[in-house]
Amino acid sequence: MAVFTEVTETQANDLMQSLNLGVLTELRGIEGGIENTNYFATTTQGEYVLTLFERLTHEQLPFYLFLMKHLAGRGIPVPDPAANRDGDVLHTLCGKPAAVVNKLVGKSQLQPQAVHCAAVGDMLARMHLAGADYNRSQPNLRGLPWWNETVPVVLPHLDAPQSALLRSELAFQNHIAEGAAYAALPRGPVHADLFRDNVMFDGEQLTGFFDFYFAGVDTWLFDLAVCLNDWCIDLPTGVHDASRAQAMVQAYNRVRPLAAAERELLPALLRAGALRFWISRLWDYHLPREAAMLTPHDPTHFERVLRGRVQHPISLSDLV
Repeated sequence: MAVFTEVTETQANDLMQSLNLGVLTELRGIEGGIENTNYFATTTQGEYVLTLFERLTHEQLPFYLFLMKHLAGRGIPVPDPAANRDGDVLHTLCGKPAAVVNKLVGKSQLQPQAVHCAAVGDMLARMHLAGADYNRSQPNLRGLPWWNETVPVVLPHLDAPQSALLRSELAFQNHIAEGAAYAALPRGPVHADLFRDNVMFDGEQLTGFFDFYFAGVDTWLFDLAVCLNDWCIDLPTGVHDASRAQAMVQAYNRVRPLAAAERELLPALLRAGALRFWISRLWDYHLPREAAMLTPHDPTHFERVLRGRVQHPISLSDLV
């Protein structure tokens, strides 16, 4: 959520009025994030988020936007894309594909307790079940094929121990993906990026999931692993927090009981979740794009998380 493309108030106002969302009264660029241009847009009718997509194409975007509409229609608290008079939810602004969604209430809980982790686990399971009959399909674009393509690009920027870890973990994940247990994992649409800053709370009440633009069809266990790797660790050290992890997994399991293959592969998928974000942060850090408000994330954080997941595997029996 950086600003790569500057949008004028006139341009934003024209779009808002074409969507029957009122007259623009304020436009403010959103800091943070590294993929798209985002603005808070306030109008005479309410508060919205305007997104210009910098990497995703007009062909890819309907999957994400209609997934949000699908989930919203089934009671999952997610942003609902605004349609024009023709029913289109994908628009064009400054020559880029764009969307406008309602701004969720609440704020991110950046220092979560067990109660917040339980709420995320519960709603994540509900989201997976609600998306099971979604009729569009698109792979997780930051899944294993992307890891295989990107690792050779970032390796020249690493020292010998980092390079050895990255190579060995990528080989391990390719091996896991070829196995029968992995093929048996339940799958469907996943958020794939449900970090602390992509969830809203009002006190202890979860009010919404947002930023679905890394979503895709993948294993539901991978989605849960990504959450555990962010919500249920000590951020400065990357160390696993057992009480928060138990709260999240038990709440998830009450809504959607985990399958035998998921119980077997949780340690491997926790490693996969850490690897995915280590690779992407290395890529963003060493091969950055220009943006008006871009600050790449520190890649060493997920290197620490991955090393911890390799050295201290967490089994599902520890959590349920």
